[in-house]
Amino acid sequence: MPTDFWNDSCSVEELTYAIENGAVGATTNPVIVFNVLKKEMHLWQDRINQIIKEMPKGTEEDVAWKLIEEMAVKGAELLKPVFDKENGLKGRISIQTNPKYYRNAEMMAEQAIHFNTLAPNMQVKIPVTKAGIEAIEEATYNGVNINATVCFTVPQSLAVAEAIERGLNRREKEGKDIASMRPVCTIMVGRLDDWLKDVAEKDGILATPGYLDWAGIAAIKKAYRIYKERGYRTRLLAAAYRNYLQWSELMGGDIVLTIPYKWQRMFNASDIEVAARMDNDVDKKIIDELYAKFDDFRRAYDADGMKPEDFDEFGATRKTLKSFIEGYEELLGVIRGFMITI
Repeated sequence: MPTDFWNDSCSVEELTYAIENGAVGATTNPVIVFNVLKKEMHLWQDRINQIIKEMPKGTEEDVAWKLIEEMAVKGAELLKPVFDKENGLKGRISIQTNPKYYRNAEMMAEQAIHFNTLAPNMQVKIPVTKAGIEAIEEATYNGVNINATVCFTVPQSLAVAEAIERGLNRREKEGKDIASMRPVCTIMVGRLDDWLKDVAEKDGILATPGYLDWAGIAAIKKAYRIYKERGYRTRLLAAAYRNYLQWSELMGGDIVLTIPYKWQRMFNASDIEVAARMDNDVDKKIIDELYAKFDDFRRAYDADGMKPEDFDEFGATRKTLKSFIEGYEELLGVIRGFMITI
């Protein structure tokens, strides 16, 4: 089966478990880093104090990014045997650019290029905003393995694939190596479901029970078919788990499943048959109802439902960016507590 799974965390404990059970990658974001730090503070508190001493003129942001980078490098070390075994095509850890940069292509690309120097098996997450699409092309051209994030829709995923193709083509034209590049585009399937449920609550829309749990699955299955038809060199990745369908319905595809630790444990203990279902269509009744009742589902599902200039205003984008920035600010608060003790 061509399906790969990654661990949705840089936690040493969780990543070790995942690798032991077949994981070939890992991913992080500001909220994940903050939660890992809370869980494994005993592993990092001495190092945080040491970083503060090593950076006497550093701001809390300088210290935080040094910590984020070191946590990612630690994860990269755990995955290095997979990376070596798979000749660089697997075994990478994703580190996310500063969520506050989502409107600035140059700053995101510059940070991505820097992250790419931290370890041989780094992958860099850039949000799929209007500026993010520009940054994704430029970073790809500079040899960065991209993991596009803050992406929920078919049109976003197609814009990512096209940007990566442009970046790869520019590299090829100049004779630069692309053999070990393995870009991915995340579709945060559960967060599309979440957003449509928010819309239903706000607008008083009654949907058939359970149908909204299929929205993200429908979007990624459609994007997957288009990717295969067009021969994009980017793989799709499913993230943001809310139910087991977001695992069971995507098995069998040439796709990556980024699974949180708690869901891995539940899936490993379940009696759900592991079978190839990626090519199974979502029930047409579900698609038709969502399409008829939710404008934002139409925007998410139609290949031309949005243009890049619309990405920043899509509800799931705004909600997710806000949560990532808030998670980042909480992380800075933790660092501030180390720097300014009372």
